[in-house]
Amino acid sequence: ITFFMMPIVSIALNIFFIGKLFADEIKLFEQYLSHGDKTEFVSKDAAIYHKSLEIQPYYDFKKDKQEWSKPSRNLIEKIRNNYSLDFEINDRVRSEINFIVRNDDYMEKVILRSAPFLPFIVGELKARDMPLELAFLPIVESAYDPFAYSYGQAAGLWQLIPITAKRFDVEQNWWFDGRRDVIISTNAALNYLQYLYSFMNEDWLLALASYNAGEGTVSKSIKKNKKQGKSTDFWNLDLSSQTSAYVPRLLALVEIISNPKRYSIELPYISNDPYFETVNINSQIDLSIAAELAEIELNDLYDLNAGFNRWATSPDGPHRLLVPTDKAESLKNALRTLPEDQRVKWKRHNVKFGETLSEIALKYNTTTDQIKLANDITSNMIRVDSYLMIPVSNQAREKYQKSESQRKITQQNKTRNGNKIEHTVKRGESLWLLSRRYDVDINTIAGWNGISPKDILSIGEKIVIWTQKVSAEPQSVSRKITYTVKNGDSLYLIAKKFRVTIVDIARWNNLEQEKILKPGIKLTLNIDVRNQSS
Repeated sequence: ITFFMMPIVSIALNIFFIGKLFADEIKLFEQYLSHGDKTEFVSKDAAIYHKSLEIQPYYDFKKDKQEWSKPSRNLIEKIRNNYSLDFEINDRVRSEINFIVRNDDYMEKVILRSAPFLPFIVGELKARDMPLELAFLPIVESAYDPFAYSYGQAAGLWQLIPITAKRFDVEQNWWFDGRRDVIISTNAALNYLQYLYSFMNEDWLLALASYNAGEGTVSKSIKKNKKQGKSTDFWNLDLSSQTSAYVPRLLALVEIISNPKRYSIELPYISNDPYFETVNINSQIDLSIAAELAEIELNDLYDLNAGFNRWATSPDGPHRLLVPTDKAESLKNALRTLPEDQRVKWKRHNVKFGETLSEIALKYNTTTDQIKLANDITSNMIRVDSYLMIPVSNQAREKYQKSESQRKITQQNKTRNGNKIEHTVKRGESLWLLSRRYDVDINTIAGWNGISPKDILSIGEKIVIWTQKVSAEPQSVSRKITYTVKNGDSLYLIAKKFRVTIVDIARWNNLEQEKILKPGIKLTLNIDVRNQSS
């Protein structure tokens, strides 16, 4: 009996231990899925590959693709049900997940900020049969801020640098920067990504790395690995720390959005319905007038049309505006009754002795080309006492808060630590020279002024610098004076006389820049005595 019972006992013991082991595994898996600490299960020893959270999944099963025609209105849900990128979560992705989830409200902020643009971008990706996960790339690039501008001169949602924008026929001029236009920049970015995908032998991770670092840089790293007999996939390439974090950051976002509950994150609802509609305007229009016609706030109009740098749309186009879908008909109807010659305000300027076209253009916040075009002038020669018709803003410049110049002023007016210096750029000066002179990091100066360290400074441009020194300038340079307005004076003539800007005089005295001055009124001026003639 004992002899016959031994095999049975052995089998029973094996079943017991296997069952216990299986139960333990199930318990561990359940703990993983419902852990109280949303980051504890992520490797704490993994190297952190940080890229700043900028104003910069693991799939082992197949999901049934959701039909796009089904009535779900939740765009985020539709995107994650149609994922197509194939990758695993490794330590570098886990590190980025850690970094993101530690910033509790970050995901909510960037998803809400994406709401006006996400339906359009997803539609473009779907039309091109590209991975819908790429709709989250602007989170990594710009945190979905259309006005984002980087130290490397990259601009817009997709952070296109000037040379890439030019390569893909994106217009950049004084009036308009297509890198910040959602339609134009998205088209260029997706064209570039499709090219990179083909160039990198249909490897999306390598294409994404190339979007960040350039295909030349990635190709060089691939060739190096080939020579050394190493793997040439993204994870084994020797790339910069920024690019090494760039791709994992996107994959971390994809994973978090795929499984928000796993990371104790609640994502906001984003409608699948288009947020904006394109309205043809056929000619230049003052943006404040357009906002009034569309019955929306001027800042909201700028948000959807961030490509327009100034107070009006570009005279050379694009002659269209993006407005919320429920406001499109209002704008169309209003435009039908507004003649084109009333869409921009005009001023008759009497040319004075010594004035030049460039000075007049600066005074009225326009360009010499626009003045010449409006007045049928072919050269820069103008006659004293002749009259010029100048397009001018309908409202004071300060009202156009999201125009390029006003965004810069807002950045410069922020209070920071130290002593504030307003430096007027002189011939031959650069940010590098200013950083040496004031002993301040060049990137810091650029950030204070909303520009890139690579930007070329213009003579007369105002640069704000904060320093810990008592005075970084020679002693007794700046003087505050009171000037009494005389007959024939204007803000332009006073600014020219004291070598300051009209914007500064208006700001110092709380005036509108187009205000006609009355003789006898007092103006406060902050002048640099080194710039004054005897």
